[in-house]
Amino acid sequence: MPEGEHLPAASAVDSVPSPEEDRPADVRQVGVGPWPGGPGAWPSDPRYDRGLLAAGDRRNVVDRYRYWTVAAIRADLAARAHRLHIAIENVNQDLNIGSIVRSANAFNVAGVHIIGRRRWNKRGAMVTNRYLDVRHHPEPGELLAWARAEGYEVVGIDNGPGAQPLESAALPERCLMVFGSEGEGISAELSAGCSRLLRIGQYGSTRSINVAAAAAVAMHTWILQHAGPAPD
Repeated sequence: MPEGEHLPAASAVDSVPSPEEDRPADVRQVGVGPWPGGPGAWPSDPRYDRGLLAAGDRRNVVDRYRYWTVAAIRADLAARAHRLHIAIENVNQDLNIGSIVRSANAFNVAGVHIIGRRRWNKRGAMVTNRYLDVRHHPEPGELLAWARAEGYEVVGIDNGPGAQPLESAALPERCLMVFGSEGEGISAELSAGCSRLLRIGQYGSTRSINVAAAAAVAMHTWILQHAGPAPD
């Protein structure tokens, strides 16, 4: 934000939805209202969206991105993205995919890869996919070829035979984590392309952790090993 310009504090206020509205589909009204002082007080920084300055910003974004355009947010995130990519096999429109994408945004991964069906259930993403580099690969082989070309080690997160504990694993800095569909796990073709399989230690009676929860744990494990303190 330019010197001398102060972001209004976030509050629960009512106003006309902005052109780039992406607030959660619930009853809450969150965010900030129109920029105080009217058009004459608007910042000149091109990252700010004039429609949002006029109407307020209800989007599910952290305060430093209030009133920014989607393009500006994407560019800022990309400039400091981690060298972590994630891939998800989209076999049956799994509801968990959206939740995994939301976690990927929270940890600012460099890219998300959807394998299989191009259309995926975005409901759980809470529109965070707008700010990420999301790519589609019709077959696992295409993803694996991309990883080889870009120098990323492919690591599968799965509790199948031969999987080693994630907690004691040294994760590569240039890492492509792959996750299978709920119930079916990672396909044989994709598993064969992984350098190793890692599992999350469990202490209860259930045989497996929800794939969205497992993905969040795995991504955070990489963050602890390779990323610095969070900006907020």
